[in-house]
Amino acid sequence: MAEGRLVVCATPIGNLGDVTLRVIEALKSADVIEAEDTRVTRKLLARYEIATPLEPYHAQNLERRTSEVVAKVAGGAVVALVSDAGTPGVSDPGAHLVDACIDAGLAVEVLPGASAILAALVASGLPTHAFYFGGFLPRRTGDRVRALEKLATLDATLVFYESPRRAAATLASLAEALPGRTAVMARELTKMHEEVVRGEVAAVAAAVATRELKGEVVLLVGPPPRGASGDVIVPDAATLRAQVESLVSAGASRKDAVRAVSERTGVPRNAVYDAAIG
Repeated sequence: MAEGRLVVCATPIGNLGDVTLRVIEALKSADVIEAEDTRVTRKLLARYEIATPLEPYHAQNLERRTSEVVAKVAGGAVVALVSDAGTPGVSDPGAHLVDACIDAGLAVEVLPGASAILAALVASGLPTHAFYFGGFLPRRTGDRVRALEKLATLDATLVFYESPRRAAATLASLAEALPGRTAVMARELTKMHEEVVRGEVAAVAAAVATRELKGEVVLLVGPPPRGASGDVIVPDAATLRAQVESLVSAGASRKDAVRAVSERTGVPRNAVYDAAIG
């Protein structure tokens, strides 16, 4: 019996011309293709005249279908896995199937290709010495801001996926949690209406706030500011408290002083407030 395997195939994030030759060959030679959305994948298959049988594998049916697909691979089938765009297993249900095959001791082969994360990172112009991919942030505003505040001192460019409907709200949270940073919204990458908006995070949030966006969105925020020595500037609590008290002594309200210090230092407003009353 032939040895089965799961072949994880990266597909284009927009422009169908970005598929690799290896992926085309894998899709043609597979026994079956498991697709997140068969309607999306059919467009790719039609472009390259691929007639391999297509089955749905997505978040709504993975509990039922995972064991079926694992059984196929265990029985000797070559199963190709694709998501709607990019590499399966990154913020999509494909990770569940990959894990299941690994747990079953089955072969998993990954064919690289287009990546919205890397395309957006390079297009952003933000530092690339290190980056943190956070997938999709929490939907609730408070949870989202708290998640971002935990990343405030990370010396890396932050990268997140977002839906067009929630992009404005998430940018507002980024402006609240990471004030003064440089931010980028990348949308419709590799497509006809590709757009990359760059600027101070509050300005980007304001520019997007009243727009009706379409297409998948990648949001990026630069790392915290660095001093002359190149070290990341992270003021301690005593320094933050002193800056707030200085502004209050000059006549500013405590609320305005906290906001000003937050914007000046890039430290989240809640953290400045905690330091000021500590």
